[in-house]
Amino acid sequence: MTIYQQLISQSGQSKKSLAVLVDPDKLLNGDVENIAINAAKAGVDYFFVGGSLLVNNELDQCIITLKANSKIPVILFPGNTMQMSRNADAILFLSLISGRNAEMLIGRHVIAAPYLKQSSLEVISCGYMLVDSGKTTAVQYMSNTVPIPSDKLDIAICTAMAGEMLGMKLLYLEAGSGALNSVPLAMIEQVKQNITIPLISGGGLRTPEQANAAAIAGADIIVIGTAFEKNSGLISEMADAVHKASKRV
Repeated sequence: MTIYQQLISQSGQSKKSLAVLVDPDKLLNGDVENIAINAAKAGVDYFFVGGSLLVNNELDQCIITLKANSKIPVILFPGNTMQMSRNADAILFLSLISGRNAEMLIGRHVIAAPYLKQSSLEVISCGYMLVDSGKTTAVQYMSNTVPIPSDKLDIAICTAMAGEMLGMKLLYLEAGSGALNSVPLAMIEQVKQNITIPLISGGGLRTPEQANAAAIAGADIIVIGTAFEKNSGLISEMADAVHKASKRV
């Protein structure tokens, strides 16, 4: 079963998943090893690996360390075309459909396509939707796009529907790393009700209660990143909170 087939199956059964976002630039190798071990113990479902800007050339080593210390699938979450590695299991082929920057919609994908075609990576197309979080995030600055206002549910719904109609396999509602506010629950709920493909949501989720609420609202995969960097024990609490949401749906 491919990773995408697994995602579809879990979504159809209303099983919620937790993905831990690992930014190789923010962690030492020993930290990555500890995260892998703790995530495996906690029952984390996926690792997303990447960042808005990687400068330390630690991507491959980060993935190798994660895979050496756990059996959790590693999915690339690239900030640009330089963030590719054959050591991962899959890649989210992100198209920033909330913005109007052609490079983020299709331009960089053309550059990456030949490499991905020759690799063994499972390529999963993903409509990426940036939502305003109350501050300028790294992804907003680096992508040179304007996020969807958090109170404009109609824009989010129509953008999500268009993404699915264009053939995206996943949709990702993102507030951004270090966001002040997470994606509104009403937006998650309304988007989920208007699409048939799995929905990912992350950014600004700092507590198990917030992660649980986002999963109950409709997100199939909850992504946490900066929340656990100073408290690795939080991974277990987050995993429990997200998985418990499966039983309430």
